[in-house]
Amino acid sequence: MRAEVWQELTRLHAERADALTAGHRARKATGERHAIEDFLFEYYNTRPSLLRRWHPGPRVVLEPGERPAPHAGRRWYRTDDDGAVTLDVDAFLADRGDTVRFVHRLLTATASRPLFTGCFGLHEWAMVYRQDEHRHALPLRLGQAGTDAVVEAHPIRCSHFDAFRFFTPAAVGLNRLQPTRATQVELEQPGCLHASMDVHKWAGKLGPAVPGELALDCFELAGDVRLLDMQAAPYDLSSYGRPAVAIETPEGKAEYVRRQRELAGRAGELRAGLIAVCEQLLGVRRPDAVASSAGRTVGR
Repeated sequence: MRAEVWQELTRLHAERADALTAGHRARKATGERHAIEDFLFEYYNTRPSLLRRWHPGPRVVLEPGERPAPHAGRRWYRTDDDGAVTLDVDAFLADRGDTVRFVHRLLTATASRPLFTGCFGLHEWAMVYRQDEHRHALPLRLGQAGTDAVVEAHPIRCSHFDAFRFFTPAAVGLNRLQPTRATQVELEQPGCLHASMDVHKWAGKLGPAVPGELALDCFELAGDVRLLDMQAAPYDLSSYGRPAVAIETPEGKAEYVRRQRELAGRAGELRAGLIAVCEQLLGVRRPDAVASSAGRTVGR
């Protein structure tokens, strides 16, 4: 890749990343909290300074300009005698090979399954069920008794361990599944909001192997998924100017599923991109690209 090309891509990437993180950075400077958006930075340990770094991805050679690319001084990059810089795949795999193989296994398993749209975001309700203290300093829009009644009136079908592990003790036994870390690869499915949001997590785990545009697309999707996640939750978000997706009503359920399917479609495309990155790193050759299953829907 010519120097003028990667230099422009680096500039545009930093500008886009700065725009995506501007609100968080401004709030952090003043100590302000945001119940919706802080999750992306705290739970996923997202650092804006790393997010704004553009990476070319595996097998791309950055030709030198007046001086070598800034990647030359970074971990897992190598510089040739002529000043050209590229990701050192062997060094990366030596350090992160187990992670790459796990991410590949999880994402391909998730992509192979049909999309399930019958959960209605009730995992967030199960996280406050019959409990006086809640994760967010926001009122429950139906109150505690009304929230508990919604949980008790619906089947709970959460397949995502990292959501299930935050269920209140009273809610654990209500879930039709009992996911564990050991069963994560067996259970994750592409309709799950948290599985869609996690494309950002897995992009982060793959680090400099993920091309810049794909990394920011994953982060932007995670923000959009998080918004629906919280709008469908039992919290009153009026202080943020966000209307509820009232999943306890037929209209709310319909809106949730419509948006869930759209987000799952985007996640499926990004998941396929991350799978392709893993396969480049691992030297896997496949005749066809991994197909997204976001268009298929099943009940459970």
